[in-house]
Amino acid sequence: MTEDRPMEQFVDQPNAARRLLLFGLVSAYTASLIPWALAQEVTEADTAPFVALSAILAGRQSLDSAQALRLYKALVADDPGFPAAAKALLDTIEQRKIDPMQLQKTLDDEKSPLKLVPWRIVTAWYMGIVGDGAKARCLAFETALNAQVVADVLKPPTYAYGTYGSWANKPI
Repeated sequence: MTEDRPMEQFVDQPNAARRLLLFGLVSAYTASLIPWALAQEVTEADTAPFVALSAILAGRQSLDSAQALRLYKALVADDPGFPAAAKALLDTIEQRKIDPMQLQKTLDDEKSPLKLVPWRIVTAWYMGIVGDGAKARCLAFETALNAQVVADVLKPPTYAYGTYGSWANKPI
């Protein structure tokens, strides 16, 4: 502090460098909250809405593109109307700015014909299973998101060494 400049003079003037730094930090944090769904390379034009919905619903910025293509093809094989439904759901989310955490409740409350689409996508990514009952098929096990989410603590077996449960320790 200098004698010829009183303290009030420093307080009244905004510091441009600090404001720029604060703006940069807030912008970077805000950008990290946006699910960048279209960052993945899409091999088929119809898969773009599916990849975007997958990123939004799974809450992941990055998803395996090969697995996305397998899941997409299986979902289309089960329901030929799936591509149109996925696009319609993505358009609905974008137009109405629906919070992903409230999406299923909103669709259920409105009795929307699209209410099963999020359930099918999330089941495919997290369980690795597409289809129901006798038509159900497992397309991913160790790469399914339910295994990846807990992979830092749990290591699900990728195959059984013997009969069911043979990898578990027997109780004392």
